[in-house]
Order: sequence, then structure tokens, then C-alpha cells
Amino acid sequence: MILLDTHTFVWLASDPARLSKPAYEAIGKFQTGLLLSAVSGWEIALLYKRGRLLLPVAPEVFLERAVARHGIHELPVTRQRALEAVSLPDIHNDPFDRILIAEALGRKCQIITKDSVIPTYPGVSAVW
Repeated sequence: MILLDTHTFVWLASDPARLSKPAYEAIGKFQTGLLLSAVSGWEIALLYKRGRLLLPVAPEVFLERAVARHGIHELPVTRQRALEAVSLPDIHNDPFDRILIAEALGRKCQIITKDSVIPTYPGVSAVW
């Protein structure tokens, strides 16, 4: 199992050429075990609403199609993960990324991300 950061999911669904070679290979290797946090759906919708993310269709349609096309398993944001995210060291200030970090640590899985701050957390294994 491997967790997709929000930008990784968006690029996989819309412009796979933006993925690094190791990221693309990891996605292929874990093709049946790709994970996406519900927080990524929230972040995508928020960025779209604010005009910071252009999508060919509404976020809910984009998400539904991409999740189905890539066989991605969606993860709810649980109370446990939310509390773990708050308990993390104050290295990253982005609440969306803090949830993803807590999810990766809690599930003991890698995260595919271009974000250079995420792998600085102890125990986080990132691919890019």
C-alpha cells in the first residue's frame, strides 16, 4: 500500500508526465494498493473553489472518475489520525499534509510526494 499526496493524485489523473520516474514506478508497483485520504478531496475542492487548481470538470466528478479509473482506495479521516496529526512535531504547517503524514505513519506505508518537508518527519518514507 502506498499513499498519494494530493498533487500526486491530481497529476496521476490529469498529467502523469509531471510525476517523477520513481513516483511513476512506485504507482505501477502498488497499482492495486493506492491510497487517497479524504483530506485530499477536501484540498482539491478548496483549491478549485479558490481558483488555484484548474480542472476539466467539477472536483466531485474529477475525483470520482480518477478514483475509479486508477482503482484507488479512499481513506476516511478518523479521529485517531486527526489527533495524531496534531501531535506531530511542528515541522510542517499545512494541516492537509499533517493528516497525510499521520496516515502514512499510522499505516506504515510510503507516501508519494514532491514535498521536501514531508520526508523530514522521523519514520516517514517518501518517494519522489
